[in-house]
Amino acid sequence: MPSDVSLATDQRPRLSLGPILYYWPRQQVLDFYAEILETPVDVVYLGETICSKRRLLRPEDWWDLAERVTASGREAVISTLALIESEGELKVLERQCADQRFLIEANDLAALDFLEGRPFVVGTSINLYNQRTLSFLAASGMKRWVLPVELGRETATDLIRTRPAGVECEVFAFGRLPLAYSARCFTAFNNGQGKDNCELRCSEHPDGLMIKTQENQPFLALNGIQTQSAATHNLLPFLGELGRLGVDLVRVSPQSQHTATIVRTFAASLKGELATAEGQATLRGLVPNGLVDGYWSGAAGMVETNTTARV
Repeated sequence: MPSDVSLATDQRPRLSLGPILYYWPRQQVLDFYAEILETPVDVVYLGETICSKRRLLRPEDWWDLAERVTASGREAVISTLALIESEGELKVLERQCADQRFLIEANDLAALDFLEGRPFVVGTSINLYNQRTLSFLAASGMKRWVLPVELGRETATDLIRTRPAGVECEVFAFGRLPLAYSARCFTAFNNGQGKDNCELRCSEHPDGLMIKTQENQPFLALNGIQTQSAATHNLLPFLGELGRLGVDLVRVSPQSQHTATIVRTFAASLKGELATAEGQATLRGLVPNGLVDGYWSGAAGMVETNTTARV
């Protein structure tokens, strides 16, 4: 159950920032990370995970940012594409994996061919659902996995209990849920265009393109080839439980506004400096379509089971 009790040091998960999932202008990205490095985040994931046509930042730019993150005393991780579809994308993936300065987050199993047994992180887009897969990936070099977002407390408990020694569990704790990926670009399709001539329409939607039901209720967000939830997944009320289960890291996924405030809110909650109700009230005011947490409890993902500080 959610708790306001602060965590003991050995129970307190570290705080991570996931990769930017959207297509922002280059300067906005650089300014964003300059601001993030002023927050108490422990691990920063960097790189393009959605579409290889988004090239405002090159691999060299992400490596430069990773150097800055490392110099600040934080861990930098290079994230890779979630859906590899071409020979060119494979070559970029191979180049990313060949650089051994930083840990790689593999979001497509193709990365394993290039990592050659070196340590890596498994992202949410890889279907790690059971102990057999956990053991296989750990034997291949996995040092951390991010629990698939549709899984919850029951599966997390089982996997953490049976994980090999030295393998960390990270949980997606805040952000629009990454639900699916497709070879088709739905953002382009919405504008009557194909993927090959998309004109990078996703740049017009810094937090995804909102899709509503016939009743005019927010339902999904389209982010290029990725489909996301419209509401924001939020596990802040469950941080105490996550720590007691043995979760090692909790992840905040960036949004175009207020991410630094969100990170600070999570950090203060993890340290026991901020009551759950106050943290929830803060977060509720920073998202456009409400908070949800259903997947963690085994309920529908679009519901909120904890309504602390609902306003």
